Amino acid sequence: MKFFIDTANLQQIKEAQDMGILDGVTTNPSLMAKEGITGHDNIIQHYIDICNIVDGDVSAEVIATDFEGIVKEGEALANLHEQIVVKVPMIREGVKAIKYFSDKGIKTNCTLVFSVGQALLAAKAGATYVSPFIGRLDDISSDGLSLITDIRQVYDNYDFDTQILAASIRHTMHVIDCARIGADVMTGPLSSIEGLLKHPLTDSGLEKFLADYRKTNS
Repeated sequence: MKFFIDTANLQQIKEAQDMGILDGVTTNPSLMAKEGITGHDNIIQHYIDICNIVDGDVSAEVIATDFEGIVKEGEALANLHEQIVVKVPMIREGVKAIKYFSDKGIKTNCTLVFSVGQALLAAKAGATYVSPFIGRLDDISSDGLSLITDIRQVYDNYDFDTQILAASIRHTMHVIDCARIGADVMTGPLSSIEGLLKHPLTDSGLEKFLADYRKTNS
């Protein structure tokens, strides 16, 4: 499973990259604003800065909701850097744009997906990634992980190439559960990835090893 980090924070992206396990980045206007990145030129430069840190795909989101606007923004974003993936919302005009981008060889990430039907449309249109928001489903007492399972089955039934990118990851168990059920990619905060490092027996075992070493070398 690929590990993406969902942030616009360059320091956190660098930390994940330095761990040697980062495969890409997803971000959006809300995450940009959280880091104080505002204004078209600043946002564009920030996308380039992110691409210069990581080796893998970087999802950059369009703002337009009409076909012509999505295409115009998406092509401009794709031209910024070869690692850019155009992030397109799951709406009628978005699906049309995904098909257009697919025919042009431009990578896409279909975002705001909450049903198997939506994921099926995205795959039919040729999306590179589809992003089911499992955390947001959990927030309204729906089962986000079940959606991943169902999409996995449909994609496997028909050998779709679209990768399932589990988004809206809330915590480390989401990461583990997504790996169990076959998500191709997860994207979440750095804390959800760093949580995989932690186990009390690792901490206590290391403490004992170091204590024994000090005894034998004192």
